[in-house]
Amino acid sequence: MDYRDQALKLYPHICGRCGRTFAHSNLKELTVHHRDHNHSNNPPDGSNWELLCVYCHENEHARVEDAKFEKSESQPKSKGATHRAFDGLDALLKKKK
Repeated sequence: MDYRDQALKLYPHICGRCGRTFAHSNLKELTVHHRDHNHSNNPPDGSNWELLCVYCHENEHARVEDAKFEKSESQPKSKGATHRAFDGLDALLKKKK
């Protein structure tokens, strides 16, 4: 039995964020979210899981990515590239004429 099957047995078929209820017919839209974002951390008691609908699950992962981006934006910027690939090209083109 995989962790999704275990989670569906442990928890009610309700999205932990929006509260949407799922029946057998639309159960495929209910996903298992790993609270610590480590898909290898699957304790048998389900303490690292929560059931989220596909929309809330996508939103959760987008929030994490946004937070990473915001953190990287607050870091000091590097100088960037210093190599100038076309430096001197105009002189070479003038020589050919």
